[in-house]
Order: sequence, then structure tokens, then C-alpha cells
Amino acid sequence: MDGFDVGTRLRDMRTAAGLSQRGLADLSGVPHGQISMIETNRSSPSVASLRRILGGLGVTLAEFFEPDRPALDAVFFRPDDLRDLTSLLPGAAPDRSGRIRLMQVGDARAHNLQILYERYEPGADTGQSMLEHAGSEGGVVIAGAIELTVGGQTQVLQAGDSYLFSSTIPHRFRNIGNTEAVVVSACTPPYL
Repeated sequence: MDGFDVGTRLRDMRTAAGLSQRGLADLSGVPHGQISMIETNRSSPSVASLRRILGGLGVTLAEFFEPDRPALDAVFFRPDDLRDLTSLLPGAAPDRSGRIRLMQVGDARAHNLQILYERYEPGADTGQSMLEHAGSEGGVVIAGAIELTVGGQTQVLQAGDSYLFSSTIPHRFRNIGNTEAVVVSACTPPYL
């Protein structure tokens, strides 16, 4: 997984779609300069920013990072079967601080349901640019604590706490603690 070039992959997908940087920026609702900075590897996108850009192309993080991986028609999954949606994102600190790891169960598009096993290292943040997409999502904090902002509401959720909201409301996940936070979540329709 080392050596994945996010900028080149984004540029290749954009040009294959027949879009200019400005055209993709317009479709995804991000500044033109942000796409240019990512494509030239002068900027590492947050999960929220990359997802917004990929939305303009109509692809998921799984399709972006693993385009040739076949869909699994399985019912049961072992940890090694989960699709790692984030390990190839650049910019994680060597000491793992600030790292987000999102692992998807099976083929989310085939079932119109995305189930994620999420791990947030201390300092991890989905980004100041809040997530916002069609659908609903919910989850349960399994370990640690996660700060969740939904619209104008912010709450620190501890192990055992849960959440459920309309994903059209801007939202953000942050680990402001000093231990890893683990969340199991579901989203429909699939977003990442």
C-alpha cells in the first residue's frame, strides 16, 4: 500500500471523466486551487475533502483506492476481509497521531448500506470542512471517546454511547482524548 499516489490517481480519474480541474471543483463544491494542490501532491486532503471531490466524480473511497478489487459475495467477514478505505491517505504522522482508519464490511453499494469499523488515533479529525451528504447514519462508540458535531450540537461520546442523525446535516468526528477511539457505524445510502 505504500507509494500510492493520491494526486496522480485523482488527475487520471478527472481526465478520464473529461473534466478540467475547474469543472471538477464546480461539481464537488471545493475551490479549484484545492484540486490543483492535491493533484500535484502539494496538499494532503482530509477524508472529508477527498470524499467531497470524489463525489463530483461519482466514485467512493473504496473505488478510488482499490479500483481492481472484486466485489465479495460473502455473508461473513474476517478482519482481513474488511476494505481499508483510508490507509492510503497521505499525511498521517509517523507516530500514528491523528490517524483515522475506516474499514468497510463487504460491498456497500451492492447492499445500499455501508457498515464501518472506525479507529481514531488521538488528534484524529475528519476535517474542519464538515461532512455532509444524502442519507442517514448512526453508530456506537466501542472504546475511548469521540467528539461528534452535528449542525450546531457538539457532544463527547464515551464507550457505550451512540448517535443517529440525518447525514444532510454538516457533521464532524474528532478524537480530542489521549487514547484511541473505536466506533462501529452504518450509513445508508453508502457515502465513502
